[in-house]
Amino acid sequence: MGYLVDKVEWDIKKDMLQKIRERVFVYELHIPKHIEFDSLDKIALHVLVTDDANCPIATGRLCTDGLIGRIAVLPEHRNRKVYKSLLNFIVELASNQGIEEVSINCILNEVERFKRNGFIQQGNVFMEAGIPRQRMQCSVSAFNTTPFTLVH
Repeated sequence: MGYLVDKVEWDIKKDMLQKIRERVFVYELHIPKHIEFDSLDKIALHVLVTDDANCPIATGRLCTDGLIGRIAVLPEHRNRKVYKSLLNFIVELASNQGIEEVSINCILNEVERFKRNGFIQQGNVFMEAGIPRQRMQCSVSAFNTTPFTLVH
């Protein structure tokens, strides 16, 4: 199965982005809606992943400070190719924006995966929306994208 990854405007694709994030964060992870959707949505850069049938299956955002967030993939599409394509695209987007370093607040069982992609741990484990997380940081030039190809 192929995927299309593209940068989208919040004002134009808001309904699609919200639908994916609600399903993953609000209904599956029980994060309150007022926490999930914040003022950063209006200024962040958003990415949308669609499948072969052009159905939205995943999203993520990049904040102006290089923070990657709101990575949401529908359960039936959670595979390495989708996550890597999404992250590769966001890091490339950061590079194109002149951002030299990206960070992500990942859930604890993802720390090793991010380390393999060039990220290093920053600070202590903390709670965010009731979920223990670790801040991971990586220079854009050190991000490991070798095994995956982006589809634009």
